[in-house]
Amino acid sequence: MKPLGFASEYVYSVSRAVVGFLFLAHGLQKSFGVLGAEQAVTLSSQPGVAGLIELFTGTLVMLGFYTPVVAFLASGHMAAAYFLAHGPRGFWPIMNGGELAVLYCFVFLYFSTRGSGPLSLDRILRGRS
Repeated sequence: MKPLGFASEYVYSVSRAVVGFLFLAHGLQKSFGVLGAEQAVTLSSQPGVAGLIELFTGTLVMLGFYTPVVAFLASGHMAAAYFLAHGPRGFWPIMNGGELAVLYCFVFLYFSTRGSGPLSLDRILRGRS
């Protein structure tokens, strides 16, 4: 039984937009030192490049623009972040602080398989989902 099944495509689009916005916020923290960050990182550093990737991919995922490609890039970015930043502190994400990186990785991987959804720039500009 799917009591809200009629709304699943719209719930997916809203979820995609919210996750993209949250990812964008991580990029804003790193790149500009806002939203509770102590300071911005140097943009030419590894965290600086990560912040730019998060700004770019978070914005496009939030808007639903080229979601399959952009979400796949964000998923790879989060996989790399996990293994470079969290993995050296231990295997289990709950113990090394990497559960958010793993969660983003798999949510973005899912988005890359689903497309942009009905509430997206892709649908508006190109008539595709």
